[in-house]
Amino acid sequence: MAGAIRGRRESADAETVTDSSMQLMKQNLIHITALLLWTLAAVAVEPIDPTAMPQGTEQVDIYLLLGQSNMKGRGALPTEQSTDPRIIHRNMENDQWYEAVHPLHKAGVPDLIDGSDQAGVGPGLAFAQAMLAKDSATRIALVPCAHGGSWINLWGKGGRFYTPALERAKQALADFPDGTARIAGVLWLQGESDSLENRYAVYDAKLTDLVQRLRVDLNDPDLPFVACTIGSFIKPKGKYFYVTEINADLLALPETLPFTACVDARDLKDGHIGDFMHYNTASQEVIGARFAEEFKSLIVKE
Repeated sequence: MAGAIRGRRESADAETVTDSSMQLMKQNLIHITALLLWTLAAVAVEPIDPTAMPQGTEQVDIYLLLGQSNMKGRGALPTEQSTDPRIIHRNMENDQWYEAVHPLHKAGVPDLIDGSDQAGVGPGLAFAQAMLAKDSATRIALVPCAHGGSWINLWGKGGRFYTPALERAKQALADFPDGTARIAGVLWLQGESDSLENRYAVYDAKLTDLVQRLRVDLNDPDLPFVACTIGSFIKPKGKYFYVTEINADLLALPETLPFTACVDARDLKDGHIGDFMHYNTASQEVIGARFAEEFKSLIVKE
């Protein structure tokens, strides 16, 4: 009998080791696949002189990309990419300007939730392309500032991510000759990390404070600010119970502050990468285009 029990234990231990090994192999495969896709998608681009304007462009509109991992992007990277000299982005690692390609947020900064830096397709590039379609004489300059897993307190006054984002915005503006560029708006995609029991109830007040503070610190009382709802597909995996409440706060923002809007992406119910947390590439492209539509509506109101 003892031998039989010992045999069952050894078998169970072996199964545990096998399960652990399989999990490790799956994780390694995911990382290798992400690296391979990033390599395949890479476009040979060199830093550019942002003051050398493409023919036909008259001004530069700078947009800040703020939020957490869905703004940073986790969508699968395309195997082929092309660039447009009218769409540029300020690299997070070396602060130089490049013709924009995915991933805009590749910076080696670990996600506060899962520790990865699997930057992929976010909404920024699709947004810029849609804005350019509206006005081909304006160059679009994207300034990525998002950080995976960040909750809104980290974007508060003096916060870990707010202060660097503010500095990046001011530096971006200073990169262009006076009168040729402006900070045209802020894109915000964040809220997953605030859909928790001890955070969700104060999200609306903190979001309002963020918008007002940006307008003061960037010296533009009417600075356009467009948010986006977080995934309606997010499952309450132990703690994310208040997604509906966070989305209600985001959608109500235009009722609280002028020159604000919110992209409603709640209809993209199956548009995640398989983790019920992050928008996939197709969804991000839709969201980017919707961001552009909301900005256009704010411009018309002005």
